[in-house]
Amino acid sequence: QVQLVESGGGLVQPGGSLRLSCAASGFTFSSSTMRWYRQAPGKGRELVASISSAGGSANYADSVKGRFTASRDNAKNRVYLQMSSLKPEDTAVYYCNAVTNYTNYWGQGTQVTVSS
Repeated sequence: QVQLVESGGGLVQPGGSLRLSCAASGFTFSSSTMRWYRQAPGKGRELVASISSAGGSANYADSVKGRFTASRDNAKNRVYLQMSSLKPEDTAVYYCNAVTNYTNYWGQGTQVTVSS
């Protein structure tokens, strides 16, 4: 079965960095666009970044452009989100997402808190 497991979240001061990781299994990872979403308290889920199957193309929400970088390692079935210059408004639960066989799959999420 499809599994997505995020890790790497935590508490960081404003201006700091974190690297999130998502381990994927149960589907053809190397053929799948992967996405990162986030959900802040009291808000809807927001698409943060997407990366193409081969990793050659990535797109970002305007709110994170220039600060976040998505990457992937198809040999390890992992996708990453490098977050820099973090702001308090980046505080959210971050989710890894894959769509395969017309079904949306989500990880359990990892909490990122940006606070001094």
